Amino acid sequence: MRAGTNVCRKVPAVSKRLAAVRNISVITSCINPWLIMRLQPMKDPDKSWRSIKAQWKKDAEGVGEEFSTFSMGSYAAFDGLTKDGDHPTLYCLSDGEKVHAACQVSRLMMSKFPTPILRARFIVVSPVYELGQADADQYAQIMVALFSGIIWLSRDTLSAGHIRFFLKSPGDAQFFAALQASTPLSPFSKFTIEGALIECSLKEAEGSETAQMA
Repeated sequence: MRAGTNVCRKVPAVSKRLAAVRNISVITSCINPWLIMRLQPMKDPDKSWRSIKAQWKKDAEGVGEEFSTFSMGSYAAFDGLTKDGDHPTLYCLSDGEKVHAACQVSRLMMSKFPTPILRARFIVVSPVYELGQADADQYAQIMVALFSGIIWLSRDTLSAGHIRFFLKSPGDAQFFAALQASTPLSPFSKFTIEGALIECSLKEAEGSETAQMA
């Protein structure tokens, strides 16, 4: 791949932990195919909301978009959560050079589930995905990478057996439709999409819950 091109390239597995254990497609960066996408807490200086907005401002203005009007309302949730500094529930999808998306991830209890869940909402993406610099396939890959990161968090630092993933819009559900199929290799015991909400349960967690209640 030549330097300077902006083409995403799918790979069999850039994260063996996700691809092998979860059977979920993981992608390399649209900007640099040798960098791995990771979902990280927004706590380091270069991953702070202020730093991300500065990067996205350059992305928008690079194609002649007025960032102040473009971002109006879109980033209200993040602005509110970070008004007193970094917020521990905010995560960003980064390739090591640039941040491509961000969301809030909370671990909490809900009456309909016997164990903690992860709730991901307030998804925002870099202006390159909204202003025509990236195509629809690249946008879909970023959304899948973000969801894959949430799955990994549920098996790692934010242990949970159930996930509620709020998409940016109902139209994004098409990128995840295939995961609703019940197959022996699927990591999910339940996977539903209603409007812009994905709700799923992991088979591993279901077995653990059954053992705990026995």
